[in-house]
Amino acid sequence: MATENNTVAEKLKKLFELQQIDSELDQIEVLKGELPIEVSDLEDTIAGLDKRVNKLQGEIDELNDTVSGHEAAIKEAESLIERYNTQLDNVKNNREYDALTKELEIQKLDIQLAEKRIREANVTIAGKEETLGAAQERLDKKKKDLEIKKVELEEISAATAKKEKELRAASEKKRKGIEDRLINAYDRIRERYRNGLAVVTVERDSCGGCFNQIPPQVQLEISMRKNIIACEHCGRVLVDDHILTGEPQEKEKA
Repeated sequence: MATENNTVAEKLKKLFELQQIDSELDQIEVLKGELPIEVSDLEDTIAGLDKRVNKLQGEIDELNDTVSGHEAAIKEAESLIERYNTQLDNVKNNREYDALTKELEIQKLDIQLAEKRIREANVTIAGKEETLGAAQERLDKKKKDLEIKKVELEEISAATAKKEKELRAASEKKRKGIEDRLINAYDRIRERYRNGLAVVTVERDSCGGCFNQIPPQVQLEISMRKNIIACEHCGRVLVDDHILTGEPQEKEKA
């Protein structure tokens, strides 16, 4: 935890130095653009499509098993019909004839029912296979898109990896020299704005963040570096443009 014994000028200088480091990191993220988000979104989409494809394939497999079961039942019924027809040639009375005839009718009805179930299953299978084909085609396309995006991101990351590592280390080191209260405020302001600017200089009598005009008296206070002053419009911390050199500002008031 940083000591709070630094002068206001020292605190402002450290904050501005941290801002410069973090702004360089932000520029690397800008260079990467939306690629990290796009890669993440594609990975989520692919995971969802994979699940859908597997589910559809599982349903098709179950239906094919059902068809196979009906086909086996038909073969069994046909075998029974053949046997009953043979037995009909050797019946000895009407009761036996009627019983065999009834069994034949039952087996024929079972065949008709099984054939109907097969037709229904085949229609369902055809529909699911069409859906599966479309899902698989979309999955393949998304995988290709992901490959391209990953290559792009890896190329940028490889080109900036060393610099990014150095900047992150510098940012962490700089943060350790700033009291928690200021770091927390700094982070809150950075999160509020897309450009990540929390500490800005006064440029052409205006805030370097929101570009609203800063009154001369406030500019004078900023140049004296005795208080931490925030822009009344955007809340960013304001510093003078000589904050890094520590050059006194009395000449500005002449």
